[in-house]
Amino acid sequence: MTFQTLSFVALLLAVLALYWALGRREQNLLLLVASYVFYGYVDPLLTVLLAGFTLAMYLSALWIPHPGVAVTGKFRRRAPLLLAIAATLSVLIAFKYLGFFVDSASEFVDTIGLGTFSNTLNIILPIGISFYTLQALGYVIDVHRGRVQARRNLLDFALFISFFPQLVAGPIERASRLLPQFENRRKATPELIQSGVMLLLWGFFKKLVIADNVGVIADNVFTTESPGFALLWVGVLAFGLQIFADFSGYSDIARGTARLFGINLSQNFRHPHMARSPSDFWRRWHISLSTWFRDYVYIPLGGSRKGESRTGINLMATFLISGLWHGASWNFALWGGYHGALVVIQRLLPFSPGLKMALRPLAVPVTFLLITIGWLFFRESSLSRIWDLLSVSPADQTAESVELAAFLLVQVALYSMPIWLHTAYGALKPGVLPALASGRLSSQVQQMVLGAVFFTGILVMRRSEGGEFIYFQF
Repeated sequence: MTFQTLSFVALLLAVLALYWALGRREQNLLLLVASYVFYGYVDPLLTVLLAGFTLAMYLSALWIPHPGVAVTGKFRRRAPLLLAIAATLSVLIAFKYLGFFVDSASEFVDTIGLGTFSNTLNIILPIGISFYTLQALGYVIDVHRGRVQARRNLLDFALFISFFPQLVAGPIERASRLLPQFENRRKATPELIQSGVMLLLWGFFKKLVIADNVGVIADNVFTTESPGFALLWVGVLAFGLQIFADFSGYSDIARGTARLFGINLSQNFRHPHMARSPSDFWRRWHISLSTWFRDYVYIPLGGSRKGESRTGINLMATFLISGLWHGASWNFALWGGYHGALVVIQRLLPFSPGLKMALRPLAVPVTFLLITIGWLFFRESSLSRIWDLLSVSPADQTAESVELAAFLLVQVALYSMPIWLHTAYGALKPGVLPALASGRLSSQVQQMVLGAVFFTGILVMRRSEGGEFIYFQF
């Protein structure tokens, strides 16, 4: 089941009709049932995988010795964590990477002249598996570190893993933040419900009006065999805006839906187009994933504690892993390596305070340009095709392709205008949480007008055949 369907609206309304009349435990049971209905709507077998993984993580955490309890041998203390890591990697490798490894091995064997073999595996990737496995693994690691206490209430823990608004594509929540919300009684306030509705409308607007429309432009450009220079980069720009509107739209719908149940999910995007450096971009883009890899991969590798050379290696390793997390394809590793290189280079540049101040007006546009270039690696899966597209020069275009590029650029600018207005609002009022992210405007009238604009825009400007959320494939 996906957010942009009538089935989801029916499920949401049905759950809300009962939810606030129940006690806390009954509310959690209702949400858990709704989550499994949501996840198993197309294929009920997916719920078996989700339940099995949930139980494995639940038992692993309970097996971890309490920090104050003496345990003989390091293996005994680490065994539950190793089990959780093994379970997570086994699930991800089996469903997400096994076919990729087989294909890569086949290509390598063929390259060195030892013959070839075909991949007969036909493994379907369970939707959301990359997200809920990381959330569960983070919980077990935090229990091992003594940062959270292992939960004995299986109902609350199962809901923490499968809460349907964020089950499929995040935000990836920490146990210390989300579990207490399930363990305490929630209260519906007008402000919370109002902000939830506004987030829902804004998220649907970004997905159905902005992402789906600019996505058509990006798809047409990337399916063109030989786009000219201008047309190519208009397509890349369109895809960068598409993936932002698509994914941040999903996150806002998830946050808005959760607020209707009295639950606050983490903010996953914070005006990434205002980033002043590559590292600043990753503090603003897909924040829940960036901080997960920082806390559970980069810092355990040594972080920045072991000298500049080791820091660079740790950064590159973390970005390469996060790139491959997005998909079993070498272009994602290339995309991760590209961003890792940008962050490492940023750290090494010998800018004096005076030079930094002089270059400050260029920080945002240069960062935006560098990030946009990287979307080419993310969108195009063929490495040879990426090389061909990067080789396109401004001379490789006709007058007709330039005119078409200009026409499409205007369309991209018009469709994405609400994003830029939202970004500008956040930049001009740094002391006030932007209205579209918090739901708090200066008057009720403004909220009603803004909500009406979003709703009308969705009815009038949405495509008849919208696409799935991009991050569902991960």
